[in-house]
Amino acid sequence: MSPRPKLVTPHGDLQQAIIKTAWQQIAEQGAPALSLRAIARALNITAPAIYNYYADRDALVTALIVKAFISFGDTQEQAIATIPETEHAQRLRALGLAYRQWAVTYPERYQLIFGTPIAGYSAPMEITMPAAERSLAVLVKVLDDAHKADKLKVDESLKMTPKTESMLKEWQASRAPDVYIETLFLALTIWGCVHGLVSLEVGNQFPLFIRDTGEIYRRELEGIIMRTIKT
Repeated sequence: MSPRPKLVTPHGDLQQAIIKTAWQQIAEQGAPALSLRAIARALNITAPAIYNYYADRDALVTALIVKAFISFGDTQEQAIATIPETEHAQRLRALGLAYRQWAVTYPERYQLIFGTPIAGYSAPMEITMPAAERSLAVLVKVLDDAHKADKLKVDESLKMTPKTESMLKEWQASRAPDVYIETLFLALTIWGCVHGLVSLEVGNQFPLFIRDTGEIYRRELEGIIMRTIKT
């Protein structure tokens, strides 16, 4: 079957126009308000024209999630592309700074993949998970490279309870067979920490007296690096 030809409108390539308008709608009203009919009205086209590309709202949401994760993963990979693998602290710092920068540059994308769930929508994991795992895999590799070089601070704080170890071994067996358990635990906890601070910033939830949220983030990032990487 030959591919569907691109439909060009006054907005240009219609599929790209749909994606752009969807991001604008999410930025203005939030992901739960995403509506194909509202997008059609904004583009001055009929709703069936959108259905040629996306069968329903959920199909569009899935496409947006994948695009967001790909963009995020690209940013993470690019952040360390020119930093030598032996510079473990520098690589971890670059990842952390790139994480926040991507989120504040594309808050609508960040909110879609990490924010309030959309009622009635369930992401098809077989489609979204590969893109989602790619971004976390960059952090896992940076930490595991440090571990293998004996530059990761592994102490009593990383001692696993049987329950924690069991869960992490599941992840290790299915996704990262050559990665240390301690590395996976650190990846989860570091991600949780930076994710929490960035989510507060993107959601405008910091107290008003915190006038420089980036400074708070950078300070905590340096603390993470000091607690994680040997000098």
